[in-house]
Amino acid sequence: MSADIVAAVRHRERARSRTVTVVLAVVLVALFALTLSYGAFQVSLPDIVRSLLGQPTPPQVDYIVQTLRLPRALVGVLTGLGFGLAGAIFQQLIRNPLASPDVIGVTSGATTAAVLSIVLFSTSGGVVSVIALGGALATALLIYLLAWRRGVGGYRFVLVGIGVGAASAGLTSFLLTRADVRVAQEALIWLAGSLNGRTWGDVGPLTVASLILVPAALLVGRALTGMQLGDDTARGLGLPVERSRLALLLIGVCLAGTATAAAGPIAYVGFMSGPIAARLVGGGRPVLLPAGLVGAVLVLTADFIGAHLLGPTQFPVGVVTGIIGAPYLLWLLARANRSGRGG
Repeated sequence: MSADIVAAVRHRERARSRTVTVVLAVVLVALFALTLSYGAFQVSLPDIVRSLLGQPTPPQVDYIVQTLRLPRALVGVLTGLGFGLAGAIFQQLIRNPLASPDVIGVTSGATTAAVLSIVLFSTSGGVVSVIALGGALATALLIYLLAWRRGVGGYRFVLVGIGVGAASAGLTSFLLTRADVRVAQEALIWLAGSLNGRTWGDVGPLTVASLILVPAALLVGRALTGMQLGDDTARGLGLPVERSRLALLLIGVCLAGTATAAAGPIAYVGFMSGPIAARLVGGGRPVLLPAGLVGAVLVLTADFIGAHLLGPTQFPVGVVTGIIGAPYLLWLLARANRSGRGG
């Protein structure tokens, strides 16, 4: 009888997870269409479909959809997907809601490397993206080594990451104070986390990285179900714990690094996506794909709000997500202190 109850509960959890995933995908498609349609020049949905399918449309419609809005929307979706997946991987792997790339310093490391290349070497475009990814990998390795004490504890990993992130932020500020005004302005635009001016040149590398990293995350992420039971239990189930942990950390860092390289450090997307997806799905199961979809929805929504709903001035997407995410971080810390887990 107990086995039947467990099977029924698992069936309900899987059904709810599938339902939430489908609903999030539908919401994402609707937001994507709204992003392509709405603006100073309104484009009807039939014209959008015809333009995307290569059918005859007015030249101005093709230019607005294909050149201006579609690359921006695609970068928004892919960066949100990357940040959301990376945040969920870190949070579920470390078993700590604070363990997202933007809180523990991985994104800060990518940012520092990118600003260093812009300020000292006047690099731009794809070179900055590669250097930002390298900075994320180097920062994650440093955090892992500093946090290692016969294993990686959740709070130790988070605290070390916050410290490394603070050091990276300080170095970034120092570099900006020493830079030429024009170079510093270029770096500050990148630091805001923005989708403005994104082109097909930004879409290509991000798409290739996503086609590799997203399936890898979903495949390797299957081990999270056993690893959430604890290392000893996971080893007893035959899981290669350390190898799986290192693979997931590498995938998560690469997802966060490529997303940061494409659009800058869009704040708190990785931090918020996992908990939101977990509340929607319920059951305590790994929620990688729903978290990725939540991240994409957050980025597109924040970009739409910043571009169209906050008055005549356009706000970068990173500013909007920062305004949303900062109160959530404070609430999470307050809740941890009330329950005696705040340190």
